[in-house]
Amino acid sequence: MHIAALLIRSGNINFHDAASSKKRLIESLATLLATNTPENDANNIFDALFEREHLGSTGLGDGIAIPHARMPHLKHTIAAMITLPKPLDFGESDGKGVDIVFGLLVPEDDNDHHLKELSRLVSVFRQTSICQQIRDAKDADQVFDILLAVDDD
Repeated sequence: MHIAALLIRSGNINFHDAASSKKRLIESLATLLATNTPENDANNIFDALFEREHLGSTGLGDGIAIPHARMPHLKHTIAAMITLPKPLDFGESDGKGVDIVFGLLVPEDDNDHHLKELSRLVSVFRQTSICQQIRDAKDADQVFDILLAVDDD
């Protein structure tokens, strides 16, 4: 699974989003994800992501969160990414806040593939050097290029 391929293009990255709360961050992510799926609107996506967060934070720690949800009518996984200029409380276990958020929507009947995608994302975002490169990036194009390089490794 290629991370950049899930994003498709740098336009699916909100660089230095202005979200001021977890709810606003998920709203921004839902809006971004909705641009790539005519089957589901931003409100439905927000509800699914927020419902998943109620089960437990998707914050991994060290500034990373991977909000995800199963959605009806999807034929393939849809992804979007948000970076924040400073960490935002996301209810993650380490309490450090998040500043890199990678959102996924997966077809509701996709089990094995979904778990492999999450596993790959966790593996990549646990690498401090990659996260630091993303934090040091100047714009969404540079973030996308970093993820392309990860895919090439």
